[in-house]
Amino acid sequence: MNVQTDQGYHYHVMRRAIELIDANGADMTLDRLARAMNMSPAHFQRLFSAWAGVSPKRFQQYLTLGHAKALLAERFTTLAAADGAGLSGAGRLHDLFLRWEAMSPGEFARKGEGLSIRWGWFDSPFGPSLVMGTERGICGIGFASEAGEGATMADLRARWPRAEFREDADMLRPWALAAFGADAGNPAPLYLIGAPFQIKVWEALMQIPSGHVTTYSEIAEAIGRPRAVRAVGTAVGRNPISLLIPCHRALRKSGGLGGYHWGLPVKRSILAWESARADA
Repeated sequence: MNVQTDQGYHYHVMRRAIELIDANGADMTLDRLARAMNMSPAHFQRLFSAWAGVSPKRFQQYLTLGHAKALLAERFTTLAAADGAGLSGAGRLHDLFLRWEAMSPGEFARKGEGLSIRWGWFDSPFGPSLVMGTERGICGIGFASEAGEGATMADLRARWPRAEFREDADMLRPWALAAFGADAGNPAPLYLIGAPFQIKVWEALMQIPSGHVTTYSEIAEAIGRPRAVRAVGTAVGRNPISLLIPCHRALRKSGGLGGYHWGLPVKRSILAWESARADA
């Protein structure tokens, strides 16, 4: 089995395991999980622990409904106290990409006209993932486990209706592997396509360290628009590059998860995955 096939197999196993843990909670014992994966308990425990950094039992704790509130209490990131370079993009960005650049407002107004966007489907720890990118970097990541592949494709294509779209999984594969944590040595560049206000919000999201969270109101404060909490929430929801621009790290002030464009089970799984890796 080659590395890419092996990685895809592991993603498939982990996705099924997360779904079962999320659906059944403490009732899903190690023995039951292993049987569902057609593995011995010892082999499944080793595989899961190598992937998530913690045991399946420990991972269950990260998927509880109270985990978001615990994160807000213990790992709240005040964006106003971020690096003085702040929203210029010079601060600490996501570990898995090296650089990013944004489309100009004029280019954005043309709705992708003249832009060539490649796309491909990939296995991810959070279900089937649609990755889109230009020669400059990833411009879109969507998750289809809740919405379905057809709706996910239509959703991302509608962001840039005048662009030319072409399937090219081979070009995107190294970036996709980096995005999902399989190849940190080959960072994925990002190409942000959005309105100026949206890009400011997405820049703020990229200041939140992995394993930490913040609130919509903190993001509004950080971009100098403290009364624009509702507009910030809309911009967070319109983030096209899920996971790498970590909109899943934005919570309500109450500690509630809030919404998530690709479904709350996906948001819970991503937060649990990041917390497990941060604690490993």
